[in-house]
Amino acid sequence: MYTLTQWQSSGQFLNINGQQIFTKIAGIANKPVLLLIHGFPSASWDWEGMWDELTKHYFLVTLDMLGFGLSDKPINATYKITEQADLYTQFLKCLNITDVHILAHDYGDTVAQELLARQVATKSEIRIHSVCFLNGGLFPHVHKPLFIQKLLLSKLGWIVPKLMSKQKFAKNLTTIFGKNTPPAPLVIDTFWALLNHNNGLRVMPKLINYITQRKQNEQRWVGAIINSDIPVTFIAGEQDPISGKHMLEHYKKRVPNARVQGFADLGHYPQVEDAKAITQAYLNFRKQI
Repeated sequence: MYTLTQWQSSGQFLNINGQQIFTKIAGIANKPVLLLIHGFPSASWDWEGMWDELTKHYFLVTLDMLGFGLSDKPINATYKITEQADLYTQFLKCLNITDVHILAHDYGDTVAQELLARQVATKSEIRIHSVCFLNGGLFPHVHKPLFIQKLLLSKLGWIVPKLMSKQKFAKNLTTIFGKNTPPAPLVIDTFWALLNHNNGLRVMPKLINYITQRKQNEQRWVGAIINSDIPVTFIAGEQDPISGKHMLEHYKKRVPNARVQGFADLGHYPQVEDAKAITQAYLNFRKQI
C-alpha cells in the first residue's frame, strides 16, 4: 500500500487553467492510455491498490481534481462538472494524448459521463475508446445520498465542515464500505488528510453541488451512456447504500445490452476494499472488447 507521502513523491504539480493540480503518470508509453478519474470526497490515491498491476498493461494518467486531494481548493471556484472535464482535457493536451480508455468512480463517473457526452455530440477534443464506471450516481433519481450529503446540499451546508471531526468522518465512511471490508486505519487517515489538505473542508458545500448538477443534466449524461457506440461497463460493490445493488439493477434495465458485474460483499469503494478483484474485473472487461 502506498502511503500518501509515497504517492505524492512520485507525482508532480502542473499549472492547469491557472491552478496547481496534482498529477501522476506511470506505465509503458506505447501501451493504451488509461485515464483514472476519482470520486468524492477523496482523490487519485483511491487507485493506489490497483496502480502497480495496471501499470503492467497501460500507460496510466490521473490527477486530483480542483477542490480535491493535493490540488488547489479555491473558495471562489464554481466547481462545475464541466470544468472538471475541461481540466482532464487540458491535462491530456499537456501530455499530447488524444486517445484514452477511462476508469472512473463516484463523482468521477459524472465527469466521465460529461466527457462521453461531448464525444456523442462529436464535440470532443479526445477520443474515448471504452469506459468502466465503478459505484456512482449514473441515474440521479436512483442515487441515495447519505444524510450528511443531504445536509451539505441544504442551506445549512456551511455548518457541516465546522462540525466535522475525524471520528464522525470515519463513522460515515464505514457505513458505505462492505460489512466484511471496513476501511483500514491507514485508509481513514489518508482520506482525512486529503480532505483537510489546503483547507479542503470549507469547499465541501460547493463540491456537493454535483448532485444537483446530475439532476439538471440527467438527459445529457444518461444519454451519453445509452447513445454511446463504445464499450461501457458498470462494476459495483452491491453493499453500497448510495449507489450499490439498486443502481446496478437500474443500469441493467436502462442500458441496452448492459455489461455489468456486481460484487456482493463490497461497498461504495470497491477498488479500495478489494483492489485485486476490481483490477481483475477491469482487465477481464478489456479482454472482452
